[in-house]
Amino acid sequence: MSGNNLDLKALGVRGVNAALYALPEGSNEVEWVIDNPRGLHSIACGLDAPISVTVNGHAGFYCGGMNQKADITIRGHAGVGLAENMMSGTVRVTGNASESAGATGCGGLLVIEGDASSRCGISMKGIDIVVGGSIGHMSAFMAQAGHLVVCGDAGDALGDSIYEAILFVRGTVASLGADCIEKEMRPEHLNKLAELLKSAGIDAEPGEFRRYGSARKLYNFDIDNAY
Repeated sequence: MSGNNLDLKALGVRGVNAALYALPEGSNEVEWVIDNPRGLHSIACGLDAPISVTVNGHAGFYCGGMNQKADITIRGHAGVGLAENMMSGTVRVTGNASESAGATGCGGLLVIEGDASSRCGISMKGIDIVVGGSIGHMSAFMAQAGHLVVCGDAGDALGDSIYEAILFVRGTVASLGADCIEKEMRPEHLNKLAELLKSAGIDAEPGEFRRYGSARKLYNFDIDNAY
């Protein structure tokens, strides 16, 4: 380790994460760089301090998981479960993300500058996710709250069994899942979308997007569906 650079090859994932956990409250050492990530798993998980962490290279599974307060940037691609169960702060990947990015996220902002694979935003509970490219099938499955912004296309079964999350898609949608419908794009939605795009640093026109959400037909038991 040299200065605020952490060499993951030398320290290992546990060593790197332990060094970040050990920062005293109010520390002025807020800028950190993780070198040689080599696609390893669980990098920068469980952070709970207002620090900035840059991962110089590709990350494996669950990078930035359970993040609170920290701003994490992965300069490369990220594996399964990027920013899973994120609570606050920001996580950004400059490349693509694998399956289940932002799964069960409760808050904060996840930015994927490239494409995201299947199940992006599955069971999201308040997180905001902005994808610069396209997303795979079953994204926003059982999404409860928050926003998913897709600047490209969306795969099959978008928003299946969705609750109250709001989805914005600029490109084509292969198919909508159960109880997910296209909805009117009102001024408040355009304003919120513009805010999210600005926060993500993505230049796109809000008026080019369509909004999707719950038809609210799965909320209550219907006796006609009983056998």
